[in-house]
Amino acid sequence: MSQIEFKNVSKKYGQDSVALEEVSFGINDGEFVFLVGPSGAGKSTLVKLLIREILPSSGVVLFNDRDVGLIPQVELPSLRRKIGVVFQDFKVLKSKNVFENVAIALEVADSSDETIGNVVPNVLGLVGLSDKTERFPSQLSGGELQRLSIARALAHEPDVLIADEPTGMIDPGSSAEVMQVLDKINSLGTTVLMATHDFSIVDRMKRRVIRVENGRVISDKNEGKYNG
Repeated sequence: MSQIEFKNVSKKYGQDSVALEEVSFGINDGEFVFLVGPSGAGKSTLVKLLIREILPSSGVVLFNDRDVGLIPQVELPSLRRKIGVVFQDFKVLKSKNVFENVAIALEVADSSDETIGNVVPNVLGLVGLSDKTERFPSQLSGGELQRLSIARALAHEPDVLIADEPTGMIDPGSSAEVMQVLDKINSLGTTVLMATHDFSIVDRMKRRVIRVENGRVISDKNEGKYNG
């Protein structure tokens, strides 16, 4: 049974702009899947549909057998705690230090001080930032900022982690560190869906690859090597 399933999903923006057309695929619990394709192919639209930021024009998006489009507004915060999202541009709070940037994700959900005190050090340790808790974003490298973003996304122990071009703004060395973290998170049981156009990373990781072009899935491969 798929944890995530897109069934004949299409998305139009206005009358003439087709972002997705009849897209269907499933992702099982615990998989690591790359979503690849050129800019404008529809990758980000797929992410937005899964977290119910937008609704499909037709078709169904399922998460844990539930139609995401039918989830009431009041239940959306719960859905989004189960699906952590990491973006290309980090989206950290510059006025807060590393510990506070992760803690705020729990504070907005009314977590107790005890929970925050336990969870934050755990996730910072997982991403290799235990020694940076008092530092501010301006004192971190690009790779450290992305790992901080990952830590914040993990604060609610999500079932799925979506990484939308997480290496797009960092150097190759930092990219390798981020990929090691994502691989570790996946090995602990979290499903990882990563949108990227960096085929060198895709080739190196040797995982399932779903390729999207012009709003359609044109290939879905579990081969060890992907050549574009």
